[in-house]
Amino acid sequence: MAAILADRMLLSGDEAVALAAFNAGVRLGTGYPGTPSTEILEAFARLGGKAQWAPNEKVALEVALGAAFGGARTLITMKHVGVNVAADALFTAAYTGVSGGLVLVSADDPGMASSQNEQDNRHYARAAGILMLEPADSQQAYDFTGAAFALSERFQLPVMLRMTTRVCHSKSIVEQTPVPPPAGDPDFRRDVPSRVMIPAYARPAHRKLRHKLALAAEYAEHCAQTVVDMKGKALGIIASGVAAAHAREAAPEASILQLGFSYPLPMQAIRDFVASVEHCVVIEEGDPILLTELRADGLAVEGKPDSFRFGELNTERVRRILAHDDSPEAAPLAGKPPALCEGCSHRPVFEALHRLDCIVAGDIGCYTLGVLPPFSGMDTCVCMGASIGVGLGLRHVLPAAQARRVVSVIGDSTFMHSGLTGVAEMVYNPPPGGHVLMILDNGTTAMTGQQEHPGTGRGLMHEAAGKIVFEDVLRAMGVDSVVTVDPMASGTDLDQVIREALDSGKLSVIVARRPCILAAPKIRQYEKIIIEKKKTAESGRQGSGAEAS
Repeated sequence: MAAILADRMLLSGDEAVALAAFNAGVRLGTGYPGTPSTEILEAFARLGGKAQWAPNEKVALEVALGAAFGGARTLITMKHVGVNVAADALFTAAYTGVSGGLVLVSADDPGMASSQNEQDNRHYARAAGILMLEPADSQQAYDFTGAAFALSERFQLPVMLRMTTRVCHSKSIVEQTPVPPPAGDPDFRRDVPSRVMIPAYARPAHRKLRHKLALAAEYAEHCAQTVVDMKGKALGIIASGVAAAHAREAAPEASILQLGFSYPLPMQAIRDFVASVEHCVVIEEGDPILLTELRADGLAVEGKPDSFRFGELNTERVRRILAHDDSPEAAPLAGKPPALCEGCSHRPVFEALHRLDCIVAGDIGCYTLGVLPPFSGMDTCVCMGASIGVGLGLRHVLPAAQARRVVSVIGDSTFMHSGLTGVAEMVYNPPPGGHVLMILDNGTTAMTGQQEHPGTGRGLMHEAAGKIVFEDVLRAMGVDSVVTVDPMASGTDLDQVIREALDSGKLSVIVARRPCILAAPKIRQYEKIIIEKKKTAESGRQGSGAEAS
């Protein structure tokens, strides 16, 4: 983020969202770090906004929903798979509605630059019944964010701002124009039928939701986010998000309808556009969602070959789609494969697991790289927190000789995110031969950029915060054996520690704790500042006490 804000700046899409949220009077930003969304809350906090990391995305949305019930504007950020975690609250939030503007940023990752799947979260808007806006560049990220808060308050619905990796991380010029201000200050007004979703209230709430969506569809027909760029009649392109930018570059002569308000769709505007051109092509990244909906409406539109469903689109790929060129694409240039850092404390852990021929149920984090040679130390990786459940499932069904080799491996931030319920399952339904869980605690959320979590004792801006001590929680939950080791300390025999846990037949947790080699210098600096601030505060209190006496 620019140190001195100007009317015209070069910003990434993430920075543009943060700036618009700050200018829109957002009272709270919350979320869980996940590439490519992480920088939004960090930029918002640097601007002076109140921002915090939640333990996971579901909690973030619930906190944001409470703030929105109180009439405050709230921003929630997460990557696309994080919406899966938040979905339980999201679907019902569409029924309850909101008072203050609530905008959820879903940062999708076509091409899976840093993700375990390529899901298209446009499906969520349709399934949950919430509004969706899709910016194509940083300027639209700024403009659409401001509009999203106003739309949320107008229709009293959550709005999903769907970003993608290219929009989040690419930089373009942003003109800092005024954004719609909030209607008023936070204020809670009791509305039990709207906010208590027992069946008697939920049934009419569903009908009310469908009415809101119908009104929103009417609004979308002529709103600023439905952008019609008429040129020639020979070719028309319908697109949303960054695909519209690619289409403009690939076919400068074509007329383009950009669906910035992508749910609910402005169907009459779409019909009029299709009728105005001789040939119409839908260009969309990911699933053929627009194509399917438009064809269901009886519109004669063409889509892309199925081979272009995978990965990000770019200008050249759009040219190929328009030219009906579905010949095999050139393989991408091979790059250097990712690897655990030299000196990373996860290295000896995976070396030990490999030597002991363990069956390893893994998890999401930089330690997932333990699957690669030379470690080859991970057998499964599904989603955040799945290592514990998957490991338990294997323990329950495998022959005893194999079951004794099963180990679940999870990181510290991931443990806070969704590992606690796995521990509850482990204690409640223990396998006959026990189980071994390893928490690789490097003191940070390393892979997404060294963010904090509830186990570090530091907040989003690295200030002092409450700290959850893993060992205390594990013992309180009923784990038989909890051992803490430094995997790189001289005298630590990891093989022996793991072997003893495997042979014990008990529920065992090994906390392998050593700060991330990249984050360690920063952590020491953060802790030093925290200590100095505590000393200053104590001196101030003592001075006040002396004056009072």
